[in-house]
Amino acid sequence: MSAHVGFARAGPWEHRRVALRLTGIDPRGISRLVDAGTYARGEGYARQGRVSHLQWNPGESVLTAQVRGSGRHTYLTWVYLDHAGRAVAEGDCTCPVGHNCKHVVATLLHAVGGPGAARRPATPAPAAWQRQLDRVLSVATPTAAPAAAATPLALQVRVDGLVRADHTGPAKPPARPGRASARSSARGAVSASVRRRAGAGAAAHAAPVDLGVSVRPVRRNASGGWAAGWDVSWDALRREHDVTRWEPRARQWLAELGAMRGQGYWGGSDWTSLDDFPGRLLWPHLALGRELGVPFVGSAKRDVIVLAERVELVVDATRDDGGVRLVPRVLVDGSPAVSALRGALGDHGLFTVDPPGTAAGQDAKAWVVTLGPSPAPLAPGAAELLTVGAEVAVPASDEQRLRADYLPALRRQVTVTSSDGSVPLPPPPRPTLVLTATFTGVSAAALRAGWMYSSSDGVDEARHHAFAPSAADVALRDLDAERTLAERAQRAARAAGFDDFALADHVEWEGLAALDLAERLLPALDTLDDVEVRTVDQPAYTELTSTPQIALEARDAEDADWFDLAVTVTVDGHAVPLPNILEALAHGKRRLMLADGAWLRLDHPSLERLRLLLAEADGIADRRSPQLRVTRHQASLWDELAEVADVVEQSERWRTAVGGLLALVRGEAATQGAADGAPEGATGALPEPLPVPAGVQADLRPYQRRGFEWLAFCWEHHLGGILADDMGLGKTLQTLTLIAHARERQPDAPAFLVVAPASVVAGWAAEAARFTPHLRVATVTTTSSRRDATPLPEVVAGADLVVTSYAVFRLDAEAFAALDWGALVLDEAQFVKNHATRANQHARALRAPYKLAITGTPLENNVTDLWSLLAVVAPGLFPSLQHFRTDYVKPIEAASRPDTDDAMRRHARARLARLQRRARPLLLRRTKEQVAPELPERQEQVVAVDLAPRHRTVYETHLQRERKRVLGLLDDFDANRVAVFRALTTLRRMALDASLVDPDAYAAVPSSKLDVLFEQLDEVVAEGHRALVFSQFTGYLGLVAERCRAAGVEFAYLDGSTRRRADVVAGFKDGTAPLFLISLKAGGFGLNLTEADYVYLLDPWWNPATEAQAVDRTHRIGQTRPVNVVRLVASGTIEEKVMALKERKARLVDAVLNDDAELFAGAIDVDDVRALFEA
Repeated sequence: MSAHVGFARAGPWEHRRVALRLTGIDPRGISRLVDAGTYARGEGYARQGRVSHLQWNPGESVLTAQVRGSGRHTYLTWVYLDHAGRAVAEGDCTCPVGHNCKHVVATLLHAVGGPGAARRPATPAPAAWQRQLDRVLSVATPTAAPAAAATPLALQVRVDGLVRADHTGPAKPPARPGRASARSSARGAVSASVRRRAGAGAAAHAAPVDLGVSVRPVRRNASGGWAAGWDVSWDALRREHDVTRWEPRARQWLAELGAMRGQGYWGGSDWTSLDDFPGRLLWPHLALGRELGVPFVGSAKRDVIVLAERVELVVDATRDDGGVRLVPRVLVDGSPAVSALRGALGDHGLFTVDPPGTAAGQDAKAWVVTLGPSPAPLAPGAAELLTVGAEVAVPASDEQRLRADYLPALRRQVTVTSSDGSVPLPPPPRPTLVLTATFTGVSAAALRAGWMYSSSDGVDEARHHAFAPSAADVALRDLDAERTLAERAQRAARAAGFDDFALADHVEWEGLAALDLAERLLPALDTLDDVEVRTVDQPAYTELTSTPQIALEARDAEDADWFDLAVTVTVDGHAVPLPNILEALAHGKRRLMLADGAWLRLDHPSLERLRLLLAEADGIADRRSPQLRVTRHQASLWDELAEVADVVEQSERWRTAVGGLLALVRGEAATQGAADGAPEGATGALPEPLPVPAGVQADLRPYQRRGFEWLAFCWEHHLGGILADDMGLGKTLQTLTLIAHARERQPDAPAFLVVAPASVVAGWAAEAARFTPHLRVATVTTTSSRRDATPLPEVVAGADLVVTSYAVFRLDAEAFAALDWGALVLDEAQFVKNHATRANQHARALRAPYKLAITGTPLENNVTDLWSLLAVVAPGLFPSLQHFRTDYVKPIEAASRPDTDDAMRRHARARLARLQRRARPLLLRRTKEQVAPELPERQEQVVAVDLAPRHRTVYETHLQRERKRVLGLLDDFDANRVAVFRALTTLRRMALDASLVDPDAYAAVPSSKLDVLFEQLDEVVAEGHRALVFSQFTGYLGLVAERCRAAGVEFAYLDGSTRRRADVVAGFKDGTAPLFLISLKAGGFGLNLTEADYVYLLDPWWNPATEAQAVDRTHRIGQTRPVNVVRLVASGTIEEKVMALKERKARLVDAVLNDDAELFAGAIDVDDVRALFEA
């Protein structure tokens, strides 16, 4: 290559006078770096003479120029060639593109051909395939001749800010043109601001300077020295594709080191401060470079760079006659460093600089720079210890303050030692959390938190600090230890039940909270190490634990129809004001504080019952007067009050006025009790008594024993059956007793298989563990494809009882059918009431000598349900389904039609009697009224709800539209069944809440039913009741939930999408939420919720069994309170007609299962639907 370099203006009009010619360069080399469009535009710029001020720097192989852009802007360009000056590496520009742009193309073409050449016809741009292959060949074929050996690389180390006595130090190389940026300049300013102060020990280097250490990559030059260059920059080494140019291991190592740098290094100088490298990556990588043989060279030729394994900053404390001296020292691999020139590298390393002649074993003219990692992160204040004059002399008079305040803080920043042992260094004092509770009376307290630091040797006085740190004392405190201790105290508070407790300088505690502070929180915190609890004026709180003594007195009042009631409550000799009790109970409080510090719990049943009775009498929940009034018509209320009271006094007039009425009330109750105690009605010929198996851990009620005996009789004779007791009478316990009996009789027989809804499987396992713990139970809750291919025989091997879900039973039918089973039990057997389902068909096909169906609702829709169950448990008892429909279903269901004559009715009754005779021996059903007279009564109420005017208008509009459409579909009811029922669902939603049909259009339409519901719930909740709220529509339950949240009413929620169903149910049973919102489909079975005594059914449906199952979640064995069932029905809507249809269907169950029931049509048919839509 030859070059003529001119430094005057080289515009197109002066090119003959000052010209630049470069030969041996292929201008198409730039085409590998740009697209065809960019190349063409650059060629046009060159031809137009837009390039000027062309210059060539042979030392750096950089071509520079100015290029006039399309507007008034002129841009600077740099074109970088390889070290041989033949191949184009890249180009930069100050234009918005910035890299390999059209201005770079114009510069190169102008330099190669000159203006005249630029005006010749344009060289065609390489085709796309040429550019692609050029890129491949440029990578596969080195551009430089491989004859010479690879150039060695090194890491150059420079001590920034060091002024050497022998020379001025290295001049910083100029930044590559165009690559510096505002960001790199800002970074340099920041880097300079964090340079560590250092000092020189020798006189020639005594002035304090800012010292830092920077590094950059360098290459061996022709003279044998080391030189930087754009081709060995961090970025160039990272992008280098010529694997033969540089020593490969050094290039790879340097490229990886460059990748570790912090942000802000795109261009400018390649000197990089070691402060900006992450320490956890830097030091292992530097050690690796030494192992690979990468040279570490200084900025001066004689510099020696030493990489130590460990450089540590310590403070040596020694005592002399004048006091204590604190001398910072740097230890290099455990040995003290001689030099006073030293500094910190970020928070991860240290360095020292030994001037010439001061480092042992080194060239006397060499500067020795030692680098190494710190064994622990350097604290922010550690760098100040490296300052010239950092030695601190403490007078003897201040030694105590040094030891108490400063040494502990200093030791948290840096290691402190005493080389001669003259200064004792006890462990730094740990903080103690001091909690001071100051009480004002019995119902107010202030809790103050603070910190105390005491010396471990007890010599120095304790230091006290506020809880929150301040700028004045933050250096004297161990904030990490304080934070750890505070978190430990917070955890202890939460464990004691104080979830919202937070430490602070000052917190007020009022009312019962002051009692909780004294009785629960402070004792819990006082048990912690490093926590000191102090109290000031704490009252002598005393818990009153005796049973409250209630005295009731009826006094004559001026009004002859009224009597004054005086009620007093005494506990452990303390008179407790009745208004205080009533107010506390009405607001849900569980304790009551008296003025003298005595307190009592209010969870005694008699107190709550007293509150409810008195509130009913006079509505005095918030009344403060102890005087109450009742009329003589409230005799039953008085009777209940008298049951609560321990002492009862009555005036003569009161006794005479109400005595007769009370006798009447008691007489009616006695009569009702006798009726409830009527003998249980037995069905079928029951077997002889059997002993309950020894392994059954339960006392069976008489009817449960009879049920077990009936089951055992059927099992013994391989007679399948249906156990159809009312819900809540213990069908599971009776079945488990049978299984225990069967295992006693036939211990080697195959296991019993129980198939149940998925939500009930765990309940079966729990009941078995409770009542028959000796039985081995296996639950199968996943199909074989999800059991990691474990075969079903291995899963159930050795079990007495196997429980699975209907879904798994259906999906793994072949696997279950391949095994032998001792019996098949179908729990909630209404799940197989449809004979056409695969579950029913698989149950019928399964081989088992005994099959049992368990259901409280053997009939839900029609008589065919009973056939489907009996076809499983007693195949052959009835004819085929077609004949069953002809013989039983049609006659029985036709009897209720208006056009049915007497002969048909007699025929229907005969068919019904025969059906009963056939089925009854294999169907055992007892109602709660028959076998559980102790069960509280169930009161049912239908509340008519009038729609708001706007709601009524919207509903009628939809009714007219749906009526016209549906009545036209009834001509082919079976074909249009889906559309018909969709229309029914729309109207049912509309009757509930218009927004369920169209949330956007009807969001503002008021919901009367929600208003009525919450009017009742407010009273129910206020009186301490708990309620189940059922709906078939989860969207409506969501609206109820929103209203609960707005009213601040706690509730539980369960629908089909609820996960962790058992946890939700347990949370309600064990918690205090007064409401449980449940979808009928998700919660209509398998739940025992006797904690509730109110049931609200928000939307009626014509299947009576669905509602009965919902009600029986709480009205079952174990219930101790009357159950109130409330149905909300929208007046003048489809809901009223559904209620009428439901009542007709409810009689179907009685007709089949009881002797004296009237006949009724079963399944919903086209006439029923027509009646729902007709006016």
